[in-house]
Amino acid sequence: MPKSDETLGRWHSEKTAAYLSAAVAEAEPDPQKAVLFRQMADAADRQAALLASDLGRTPVFHPALRARIVARLTKALGPKAIRPILSASKVRGISVYSGRVHQPVHAMPTRVEDVGRSHRSMGGGTLRAAVFGVNDGVISNTCLVMGVSGAAAEANVILISGVAGLLAGAFSMAAGEYISMLSQREMLESQIGQERSELERYPAEEAEELALIYAARGIPLEEARTMTRRLVKNPEQALNTLAREELGLNPEDLGSPIGAAVWSFLAFSVGAILPLLPFLLGFGAHGVRIAAVLAGLALFIVGAALSLFSGQSALKGGLRMLLIGAIAAAATYFIGALFNVSTA
Repeated sequence: MPKSDETLGRWHSEKTAAYLSAAVAEAEPDPQKAVLFRQMADAADRQAALLASDLGRTPVFHPALRARIVARLTKALGPKAIRPILSASKVRGISVYSGRVHQPVHAMPTRVEDVGRSHRSMGGGTLRAAVFGVNDGVISNTCLVMGVSGAAAEANVILISGVAGLLAGAFSMAAGEYISMLSQREMLESQIGQERSELERYPAEEAEELALIYAARGIPLEEARTMTRRLVKNPEQALNTLAREELGLNPEDLGSPIGAAVWSFLAFSVGAILPLLPFLLGFGAHGVRIAAVLAGLALFIVGAALSLFSGQSALKGGLRMLLIGAIAAAATYFIGALFNVSTA
């Protein structure tokens, strides 16, 4: 890509950030946060002006359809509700929605060395995804087993169908997770790369943006400016902090597409193999009943495990998941039975 085209793309990105930051400021009911996003809009306009000087001209800005849709969603739903979309659109300062103004989710930094340290990945997302993967495997393959058995198929047909369902579901989940994580990682790396370029070109402006974010979260503005001006003297630490605080990203936890695919495949397979165990072990005519019991027990355990993430009762979560799975399995069994009747 020619350098002029790249500069024009960055100019348009800054103007879009300014446009959306202004939309956030207009929709934000909290006056202090509204001021922050108006200032962010002004800062993005100033950075766009610097890029325009590189181009030797000031292009006419027309917000793209995507930006207009995001602006309307911001007005309709509120900035906090669409925080991930705003972050993907490079709207700076979205991290203020991680906590309330003057009462941030972690203590405000008082030294340069402390800036950006408090955003740690808890690893709960991977565990939660694994539990959901097991749940999907249990429900989908139990429903498949029940549907085929409802059609009065023999045990070996049920087994073959179940193995096919396990492989199809596991590969589908893995492929979907790989593409999803790869796309997300590419987007995040692009945003961090652009932030690195901006930090190299105009560190003072980046320091000011970061100071405004900390001011909106309760730290005195002049104190924040002193701290962030010192921070940008260390480019790597500054980039790490800007990614966390401006974009709401954790550069240390962008996710692995291959890892996501492997874990998704394994989690689904673990769940999907449970209703097949009776047929693999040769229980024959009793296989369907045993599969139903195993699936029910697994669904109860999954529901109870998910309650750890919601803070609700483990018993309630387990029974709810068991009920959902039972309804789905019963429905597919009776649909299979209808096919059996129609071909009898």
